[in-house]
Amino acid sequence: MSGSSFGTLFRITTWGESHGTAIGVVIDGCPAGLPLCETNIQAFLDRRRPGQSRYTTKRSESDQVEILSGVFEGRTTGTPISLLVRNQDQRSRDYGEIASYYRPGHADYTFSSKYGFRDYRGGGRTSGRETIGRVAAGAVASALLKTLGIELITFSKSIGPVKVPEQDYHFEEISENPFYMPNNALAETAAEYLNEMMAQKDSCGGIIECRVTGLPVGLGEPVFDKLDAQLSKGIMSMGAVKAVEIGDGFLASLANGSTNNDAFTLASGHLTKKTNHSGGVLGGISDGSELIVRAAVKPTPSIARTQSTVNLDNEEIEISIKGRHDPIIVPRAVVVVESMTALTLADLLLCNMCSRLDSIKNFYQEEKDV
Repeated sequence: MSGSSFGTLFRITTWGESHGTAIGVVIDGCPAGLPLCETNIQAFLDRRRPGQSRYTTKRSESDQVEILSGVFEGRTTGTPISLLVRNQDQRSRDYGEIASYYRPGHADYTFSSKYGFRDYRGGGRTSGRETIGRVAAGAVASALLKTLGIELITFSKSIGPVKVPEQDYHFEEISENPFYMPNNALAETAAEYLNEMMAQKDSCGGIIECRVTGLPVGLGEPVFDKLDAQLSKGIMSMGAVKAVEIGDGFLASLANGSTNNDAFTLASGHLTKKTNHSGGVLGGISDGSELIVRAAVKPTPSIARTQSTVNLDNEEIEISIKGRHDPIIVPRAVVVVESMTALTLADLLLCNMCSRLDSIKNFYQEEKDV
């Protein structure tokens, strides 16, 4: 199977299955000298860990990370960083029945058709648990970005029909509710809605927003490797994400050129924009303003409500999914969107170092002077 790696210079490869012995990631290209310990990474993994509230799966996993290589005396060595998280609470028996049919909304049919077999235990490689490797690597990428003054803040903008307007954002409240919404009052409304869905044996989706400040001008390439294209690739590679938008996104299709364009101005002698409809990207290249990315997350496909499907004998049947599943994916996916954004930016920052000859000459001249 190809396609388990992401990035060019800051490159990651995730490995493992939902019900295997362990799951993890190898990071290649992280610069030497970055302060890093398991505590830094664990803080990210705890944000996606199951069992945080009644709105997440009851699978009991501590998701404790182990650094196997690439770090010595608290700093990265420049060699591949290997991170491992052991699976502790697999209940493969809960999934024995689904081996005989294709679950609606899952990759069972497509995976089986492509490879001729599938690991039906929790979805195997296509399980959301694969994102553990992304989040662990994202923690490392975020640490690298932070040394450059680049900060990311990510949250649930909406849960089902309950949406937080931008003027009502209270970022200090994000960690104060189980949905990671920037508004505690609307989080309570979201809880009421989700409780209704759970009572009906159903699920719901939502929108995740990531905002990045401190980005320099110049990240991304003007053709295929645009910043927004690379971000979309990374975030759309998450199994539950069905759409990505930058800045005004779909709303830009309803605007006029006169209202959608961001006028340039000078502030304290520095060029800036009066508005940010573009979300921090112009011509596929970062423009120095706040980067704004949103991801639309579909409802959890594993629901207890009766659904129609077809079994391996080509018979139409009725099923009800058993096992432990999140009634909503959004809250635990917040840190995954943040991680994929951080990984994309870390890679583009390293790639951007060789975009100009004077930058290369300055770097090596400084080396000679040392």
